[in-house]
Amino acid sequence: MANKEALRELQSRLAERLSAARTQERGKSWLAIECSSRGFLLPLREAGEIFALAPLQPVPHTHRWFLGVSNLRGHLHGVVDLADFLGVKTAEVARDQARLVGFNPRFELNCALMVDRLAGLRSEEHLTLVAEAQAPRPAFVGQRYRDTSGRLWQELNLAELAGDEAFLRILG
Repeated sequence: MANKEALRELQSRLAERLSAARTQERGKSWLAIECSSRGFLLPLREAGEIFALAPLQPVPHTHRWFLGVSNLRGHLHGVVDLADFLGVKTAEVARDQARLVGFNPRFELNCALMVDRLAGLRSEEHLTLVAEAQAPRPAFVGQRYRDTSGRLWQELNLAELAGDEAFLRILG
């Protein structure tokens, strides 16, 4: 019971910081998430509301990464397993810490990304850009960063993802 309360408190603090960070004009800031033990950064200005994992209704004939639809605050949202979509899913993980991260409403995309765990907020003051060869990659894959503990984080541009043809084509 104490773990659930602590998790709710963390989620509440993150939501407050997320809201405050959106209105501040500073450097880049991200919502840090984990999928299959990999770190990803979602730009705060592109992320929407964070939801607890809700019941899903499967949709036939869709890709495996499209988990189905869910009623989130009275609105129907498609739910995408982000690790599976990105091709980094290693195995089924416990969903006790899983969350759904919506897109910013300005994208007019009723979709939420299922992530394994929220990892807090990050700002560019605490990250160092990692220089790497310019290998071909999807437009939604941004820069790589390293934090002070040495962990790598991959930026995902939600605005680009919202318009990515492969992401929007859910039929399998």
